[in-house]
Amino acid sequence: MSSDLLNSTYVRWMEPGPESDIVISSRVRLARNLQTVPFPHLLDDKTGQACWQQITQAWQKSSLKDQLELLSFNNLTALDRQILMEKHLISPNHAEANKFYQGLLVDKEGQLAIMINEEDHLRIQCLLPGLQMEECYKRAQMVDDELESNLSFAFDEQRGYLTACPTNVGTGMRASVMLHLPAIVTTGQLNAVVHYIGQLGLTVRGIYGEGSEAMGNFFQVSNQITLGQTEEDIIANLTAVTRQIIQQERTLRENLKNQMHIQLEDRVCRAYGILTNARMITSNEALGHLSEVRLGVNMGIIDGIQPYALNELVVAIRPAHLQKRAGREMDPLSRDIHRAEVIKEKLTSRKAKPGSSPAAGTSEEK
Repeated sequence: MSSDLLNSTYVRWMEPGPESDIVISSRVRLARNLQTVPFPHLLDDKTGQACWQQITQAWQKSSLKDQLELLSFNNLTALDRQILMEKHLISPNHAEANKFYQGLLVDKEGQLAIMINEEDHLRIQCLLPGLQMEECYKRAQMVDDELESNLSFAFDEQRGYLTACPTNVGTGMRASVMLHLPAIVTTGQLNAVVHYIGQLGLTVRGIYGEGSEAMGNFFQVSNQITLGQTEEDIIANLTAVTRQIIQQERTLRENLKNQMHIQLEDRVCRAYGILTNARMITSNEALGHLSEVRLGVNMGIIDGIQPYALNELVVAIRPAHLQKRAGREMDPLSRDIHRAEVIKEKLTSRKAKPGSSPAAGTSEEK
């Protein structure tokens, strides 16, 4: 199972899901810590070993043993850990980990993952395609209940679950959606959206979460508050705000199509042309053009490409995946050359042509 996750570009969240023209994926993450063990940043080899044993024994006693595979980071290369991070199965910080008591429990499609000894002893994650916050929470909660039957979690009656970072104390839950918002960005409304959702206890982050850069018009929207709200309240609030953002993005897309149809098609076709003809391309430039192509696919300007294939391509062009595919370490220039080859191969093999849909033909007649 681990060989599939490490050697392919596919994970389940790349597939179509509810509202997947705008919502790429939904995620719920629960932070949990063992009651009698120091937080991960205070672990030494002895306490780390004891923590690892408690967690793995609880996993072996549970029904999760048949669902999840245990990956010890001590046995993974730095490249393999980076691949897991690029698939959103572990955090960038966890990708830097290599202690024998750090690792990952994960299912074969990457829907359920449990980071072991990242910032907290356990970070239980469910990641699904499209807008599926309630289902994500349901599945993550089932895993939480299963583990808690064999582990004693650090919990305070007044404060809730205790975590290494004070901002996670309470429910210990981070709920997030990955959104593609090219029309909101193009029309200059992103700052207003960020300000609005900030007033509702939510925050906007980059493509790999806190501290990461926003690329290709992809953004993570997640809750900031974990104390004083129930898990159900957090899920309901994020889902409601996400639906408002979806409506705004769709309205702006239609406005662009109606008012600037030639300019929109030109942007999309230029992006497709660059991606299918470039001899070398950086990651940031590629993500920007893939965003335009994705918009073109969703709006009927380009046919013959499935959006899930573009989701997979976004991962396939990241540095670790390129090096895994090539079977060697690569410098930035070599990666840029190889990235261009991968993109051209993926897009042209699907025989997608810009302007081939009825929508594009109609625009030309106007």
